[in-house]
Amino acid sequence: MKIDTKKLSLKEGITKEWIITNGIGGYSSSTIFGINTRKYHGLLIAPLTPPARRHLILSKLDEAIETDEKKYTLYSNMCKNYISEGFKYQEEFEKDYIPIFTYKVKDITIKKLICMEYGKNTICILYKIDNPGDSIKFTLSPVMNFRDFHTMTTNHEFSIKQNIKGKKVKVEIDNNSSNPIYMHISDGKYVEHYNDTFNNMYYIEEESRGFFPEENLCVPGRYEINIPAESQKEIAFICSLEENIEEINVKKVINKEIIRINELMYKTGLLEEKQDIEKLSKQEIEKRNLLRNFIIATDNFIAYRPQFALHTIIAGYPWFLDWGRDSLISFEGLLLVTKRFDIAKDVLLTLTRDIKFGLVPNGYSGYDNRPLYNSVDSSLLLFEAVHKYLEYTGDYKFIENNIYNKLVLIIDNYEKGIDLDDNNIFLDIDGLISSGTENTQNTWMDAKYGNHAFTPRNGKAVEVNAMWYNSLKILEELCIKFGKRKQANKYKELAKNAKEAFEKQFYNKKKKCLYDVIGDSKVRPNQLFATSLSHPILEPNGTIAEEMFETVTKKLLNKYGLKTLAKGEKDYIDVYEGDGFKRDSSYHQGITWPWLLGLYYDTINNKKKKKKDRNKKKELQNKRQEFIEATRKTFIKDIFERGAVGSISEIYDSKAPYLPKGAIAQAWSVAEVFRIIKQYWED
Repeated sequence: MKIDTKKLSLKEGITKEWIITNGIGGYSSSTIFGINTRKYHGLLIAPLTPPARRHLILSKLDEAIETDEKKYTLYSNMCKNYISEGFKYQEEFEKDYIPIFTYKVKDITIKKLICMEYGKNTICILYKIDNPGDSIKFTLSPVMNFRDFHTMTTNHEFSIKQNIKGKKVKVEIDNNSSNPIYMHISDGKYVEHYNDTFNNMYYIEEESRGFFPEENLCVPGRYEINIPAESQKEIAFICSLEENIEEINVKKVINKEIIRINELMYKTGLLEEKQDIEKLSKQEIEKRNLLRNFIIATDNFIAYRPQFALHTIIAGYPWFLDWGRDSLISFEGLLLVTKRFDIAKDVLLTLTRDIKFGLVPNGYSGYDNRPLYNSVDSSLLLFEAVHKYLEYTGDYKFIENNIYNKLVLIIDNYEKGIDLDDNNIFLDIDGLISSGTENTQNTWMDAKYGNHAFTPRNGKAVEVNAMWYNSLKILEELCIKFGKRKQANKYKELAKNAKEAFEKQFYNKKKKCLYDVIGDSKVRPNQLFATSLSHPILEPNGTIAEEMFETVTKKLLNKYGLKTLAKGEKDYIDVYEGDGFKRDSSYHQGITWPWLLGLYYDTINNKKKKKKDRNKKKELQNKRQEFIEATRKTFIKDIFERGAVGSISEIYDSKAPYLPKGAIAQAWSVAEVFRIIKQYWED
């Protein structure tokens, strides 16, 4: 995808972002104008204990050209009262496999290609300079730091120690001798700077999020490269936490990454490997571009955890790590649809290795990798992921040998009761699961500021009990498959009790939908779990389910997802903005989430699957196709034109212009939308 940056205003350019990742939790990200607007932006954000402890290493490279005794700055930086205007020389931004910037000064053309070495904390930047005129001097100034990416170095004086050996430089920032930074360039000379600080870089997005927006960064030196008259030259720059970077061939790194991504794309079977692009119709090109960009987007979230020797799923960029709930909701769209079955097995092993008292970790600490257990639903979502894995692979042997006993352990503990991390989970006498306290945030609506949980949802939550029933039915099937009839009967009876109690207690006759939590009549999207799972606790075409679906459609559905609360309900908020308290207070109180489209889509599928009347079945098929087409139209525009170019945001405002907000690239947003839109060409 190419963007003509000449047609964009500064305001438009800094709202469009890009991101690439390195498969171990690190990433490179900025705006398409190269202006860092977040403390999380940088050319190299490196995890010190992958995928955790991410640190800003290389913030940016400031480039300039000197010709005719005049200096032209290609970089753009923002301070409170000043913006350098290198973006005015930018002609184009392209993001396909990797980001490519094109600049033009007079008749000199400069292309900048940015690529991470997969599996390494290394960023490679290749400059291609076409100089048809007199000789010029090209300078590169690395703007650096060494800080946790959640923090900022405000009013900070840096301590810099450098060791220069030709074109290779070793830099220690603030006495971090255990984590030296290495830089290397293919041509030119390095000129050391002394006490050179970039003061008060301004991050406009941090200010809008209620944080102090300015910090200092260091500029330890600059590279100077002479470009002869009437010549073309390639310059390769590398910055890394790896030492032997002088051996790296940047062009090979880029080609290797392109080959890796192509192999992923063609393995999915969604794209033909050998196609003559020139002979494709406009519709075929659109299909190819959209699918390939979604496949590339899915790859960004897959990371390797060396301490487990297993893969995991990063929930979202820039600030999230791997979360159990997010991994399981993203599981089908990221891994099964793309036929990454070996990675899928890894993720299931990752999620089950630290189960404690029946709880799948909701995540791991970003500082010490300690498992966190504040989740009632992650363990139950595991059953649906296992069921989907078996649908795609039929690999019962893997599940029997590695996962089955963990599933039994989960159900046994939910039945006995779990109070780890204040989860307060127990099976009530009526057959339904209750969990949480007023101060607990253990469902996916988990916003909490200090000790205040905005949506505690303690008690008998609708989706938890829908998942409980679904989990029991899946385990019943596995018991039968593995010859354990007695256990199967036990789970069958527990499921029967849950279903009977659910049908009696969750129907909200007044609002013609389901209670979100028994006793809480707010209209929320969580009720769709009752009809969207592999074993719906409600008959999808029954009267109650039909009423519920109509209410959800009318009050919650929009083209970007489903609102988390219906307009008119107490505390409804439709714009996500302000400081941390204000944003958290709106997070699940009316803001739109794209991943919820997956629940809506699966409900339509279950309704269609279970409908016997041919005319009604045809009507549902038409509704399904209309929904898929509407989703495709929305996100073919969004993935290319708004937010992070080539990905989908975490959330959206719930009123026009439905601005993308939150994390710029979210795993379950990409996974669920991809799962839906790929059906446009398969139906």
